[in-house]
Amino acid sequence: MTPVELVALAASTSLLAGWRLYVLAHNWVLGIAAVGTFMEFFADKIAWVDSAWDAVHSFIRPLGGALLSLAIIDSADPAWQVGSFLLGGGAALMAHAGKAGARTLVNASPEPFSNVLVSTGEDVATGGLLALAIANPIAAALIALGLVLLSIWLVFAARRALKRLIDRMNPPRTPAA
Repeated sequence: MTPVELVALAASTSLLAGWRLYVLAHNWVLGIAAVGTFMEFFADKIAWVDSAWDAVHSFIRPLGGALLSLAIIDSADPAWQVGSFLLGGGAALMAHAGKAGARTLVNASPEPFSNVLVSTGEDVATGGLLALAIANPIAAALIALGLVLLSIWLVFAARRALKRLIDRMNPPRTPAA
C-alpha cells in the first residue's frame, strides 16, 4: 500500500472504531472483542441502554481509534506516529459523538422500532465500510470524511433537540399577578 492508502485506511478504520470499537483484531483481543460485540449488538437495540453503553465508551472508543490508527501507520517517524494517533482518536471521537447524538434523537421518539432500525443500520454500515476500507482505502476515507461531517451535524442537532425537550419538560414560570 502507498502511504496515502495507509493513512486513508487508518482514518476510515478509526472512524469505525467510534461506532464499533471491536474492529480491532489482535489475537489476544479477539475473545474480548467477541464478547463486547455480542453485548453491544443487544445493548444498542434497547432505548436508553444504548446511551448508557455509549457513555461508558466515550472514553474507550477514541483511545481505541487512536491506537488502531497508530498500529496501521506504524512508522518509525515520530511525527507520523503522533499525527496518526491524533487523526485516529479524532475520527473515532467525532464518529462516537455523532452516534451518541443520533441515539439521543432516536431515544426521544415514542416508538420502540427506531432503535433497532438505527442500530442495524450502524452494524451494516460498519461492516460495509470496513470491507471498503480494505478493498479501496481512498474511497473509504472519502466516505469517512462525509460521515465525520454528518457526525458534527448530528451533535448539534441532538443538542438542539435535547434543549427543546428540557424546555418542554420545564416551561418558564410566569410571575403571579
